[in-house]
Amino acid sequence: MERTANSFLGTEPVGKLMKKYALPCIISLLVGALYNIVDQIFIANADYLGSYGNAANTVVFPLTVIALAIAVMIGDGCCAFVSLSLGKREPEKAKRSVGNSVVITVLASLVLSAVYLVFSSSIIRMFGGTVNPGTYSCSKEYFFYITLGIPFYMFGQAMNPVIRADGSPAFAMVSTLAGAVINIILDPVFIFVCRWGMMGAALATVIGQAATAFLAVGYLVNMKQVKPSREDFRPDALVIRKTLILGLTSFLSQISLVAAMAAINNMIRKYGALDPIFGQEQYAQIPMAVVGIVMKFFQIVISIVVGMAAGCIPIVGFNMGAGLKLRVRSLFTRLLIAEAAVGAVALLIVELFPRQLIGIFGASNESSYYTDFAVRAFRIYLCMMVFACVNKACFIFLQAMGKAAESTALSVIREIVFGVGLALLLPRFFALDGVLYSMPVSDILTFIAALFLIIRTYKEIGGESVTLSNEVSKEPIG
Repeated sequence: MERTANSFLGTEPVGKLMKKYALPCIISLLVGALYNIVDQIFIANADYLGSYGNAANTVVFPLTVIALAIAVMIGDGCCAFVSLSLGKREPEKAKRSVGNSVVITVLASLVLSAVYLVFSSSIIRMFGGTVNPGTYSCSKEYFFYITLGIPFYMFGQAMNPVIRADGSPAFAMVSTLAGAVINIILDPVFIFVCRWGMMGAALATVIGQAATAFLAVGYLVNMKQVKPSREDFRPDALVIRKTLILGLTSFLSQISLVAAMAAINNMIRKYGALDPIFGQEQYAQIPMAVVGIVMKFFQIVISIVVGMAAGCIPIVGFNMGAGLKLRVRSLFTRLLIAEAAVGAVALLIVELFPRQLIGIFGASNESSYYTDFAVRAFRIYLCMMVFACVNKACFIFLQAMGKAAESTALSVIREIVFGVGLALLLPRFFALDGVLYSMPVSDILTFIAALFLIIRTYKEIGGESVTLSNEVSKEPIG
């Protein structure tokens, strides 16, 4: 088993493997992102919710990301651990990682749900939900029902990369897609037909997440290659530690978004109150609603970017474990080029079609102030998308190589030092526009640091510096 399981990862053309693993991962992450985005689209187009519901969605969004951060730390860490173990012909360690990951996912999800239920009012205030009474009311309702689905959400998200590591990226994609389809079907029924408002949007999401979780359970019972036994579910401190360290970058990349959103939402509330337009109560929710929408588009793009990189984790881990560094270098080259191309396409979209993008989220029902601020937000906040995409690819690739320290350090610099620090600093000089400037400035500064690590990584896995174009030409696309 050890000789044949996943051995194709070390022999098939790199381009073919990227397509096989990255595409299902991209679709899985895109579908996962669509839960919150679809909710927001239907909420925005419900005349009895509008921008108040949009703002509430923005308030609750980072709280769901906390759950996602914990889930992907466990899932991506397990995926990397399993892939490295199989590459080294150590299947017993892979089994223990899967079993322990299941246990800690369940425990963590139950604890987080309890914390959310007990401290819901304080948490909503912390994330800017008190901008006005309408936003606070919608936030409370939406948050309560979303919290009930946290265990389903976390389990499905954590097991998704584990299923990919077992050699079934297509099943991982289908299980996530099934939940999203259910959400898309139920959202308009609950919001427009039943008129259940924020509760309806949340219930549609929870039902979809439960479907994904149950499919994941079904797969775990019948895994193809890594088949954990009863003993593998017993907590093993060393395995848990290694798994969580390998997933730390994924955790930081998500949790830092929460910290940044908390900073941004509070800066919006503070400096919006000083704005001659948004300081008026009837318009106070607009900046928060708009920035939330811009972040949702960014989430779509980053889902593609992270999907490409995370989909390569099993390939990178196996080949690093097997000592096939030239294949790893070829994969790194292709990934960087692909990520930069995604960023370039996204940049053209936000710069050329901001009005069309905002129109998807119910702009026709809002004032001209809403649309004008949204256009400015899209064009400024996302103007360095190419750098943002390359940075994300670098974080995850280093993680897949087992370079947890470098990956974590770069992620902390981007997401905490720059992401939070600049969001708090720049509004002092540029008011509301300072919130918008914080994103591109963070991406530029992070890219400078990432470039150093990219060059060093090429030297480590190739023995010499090579050009990107030459490297691509050496490896058949397959």
